[in-house]
Amino acid sequence: MPISERLKLMFEDSGSFSLYIEQIVKDKKCTHLDAVLKYCEENYIDPQDIKSLVSKSLKQKIEANFIEMNFLPKQAKLDV
Repeated sequence: MPISERLKLMFEDSGSFSLYIEQIVKDKKCTHLDAVLKYCEENYIDPQDIKSLVSKSLKQKIEANFIEMNFLPKQAKLDV
């Protein structure tokens, strides 16, 4: 069975995958990117194969992690 079909059986949509990743972040106290990579490693999945499961919200959280770790330049924030 192709990997995309196996992933569809495990997760209904990108929202359920994001919730699963959030649980890993909470349990392991790691970044969102680390959680995604840990999931891929444990399940022998190439990270490229899960790109359709990464929601916009999860992408934003990964980007925020990168900014916090100074891998990306800080962005200006508006005081609200």
